[in-house]
Formats: sequence, C-alpha cells, structure tokens
Amino acid sequence: MRDFPECPGPMASWEHVEWIPFAEHVLKELHQKYICCIASNAGFSDTALMIDALKRLGAEKYFNYFFTSLDLGFEKPDIRFFTAIGKQIGIEHGACVMIGNDYSKDIVGAKKTGMTTVFFNENNEQGNFPAADHIINSMQELISLLKN
Repeated sequence: MRDFPECPGPMASWEHVEWIPFAEHVLKELHQKYICCIASNAGFSDTALMIDALKRLGAEKYFNYFFTSLDLGFEKPDIRFFTAIGKQIGIEHGACVMIGNDYSKDIVGAKKTGMTTVFFNENNEQGNFPAADHIINSMQELISLLKN
C-alpha cells in the first residue's frame, strides 16, 4: 500500500488508501507460489489495525502472516525484528526474501540475518546500497526477478 506520511494515525483510519502501482498484480501471482508475510514498523498500528488497513483494498488475502513492530516488540532495522518473524513462521532466514522500500530500515537489518534482499527504489534514490541483493524501481520487475 502507498504510504502517506502526512496522514495522522493508523492507516486503517486514513481517508484515502491506494495500491502501489502493479503491487496487486504481483501479489496475485506471488502468493500462489510463496509464503507471503507483511512486516511493518507502522508505529500507530498493531497487527489487527494493519490487517484492517489491508482489507480496505482487499490486500489481506495475499498474505499468510502479518507482523507489526508494536506486537513484536522490536522495530526495523533491529535484527531481532526479523529473527522473531523467522522463529514464529518456522522458516530459515536464508530461505526468505525481504522486499522493502526503506533501505536503512528494511534492507540492512534483513541482510544481517541472511535474507536475500530486494530494495524497491521507486523514487530512484541515488547512492550505494551494498546490502541490497537486487534493486527494482517498479513492482512489475519483481515477478521476473523471483523467477530467476
């Protein structure tokens, strides 16, 4: 879902929510082949509120597991955030792919646990991103990337 930092409070109560371009198409395909988790630092939302926000677009059906920093007790990029998720779902970190749009929060911590990382760099942020195994600028790129 598109993040609107100027909107106060939980996303579930925002006046407007929307998909990131092509995200719904990608999730429709990926959730048929992979275990999909959503893990958020959504500071205003616990897991129940995050699921309520996803339901506004019908996105919740594409995820097998839901996690928030409020419920985990740790925030990204703390590796305990990622470790707690791996333990709860029973999957080794080396078998996971973390896709995130915040390099320092999503990618760096995940990489330290051994996950494969995909930096969704939609805004073409310039810089060096050594913890990113892959960099994509559009969600469309994700399907072909994960098929390789």
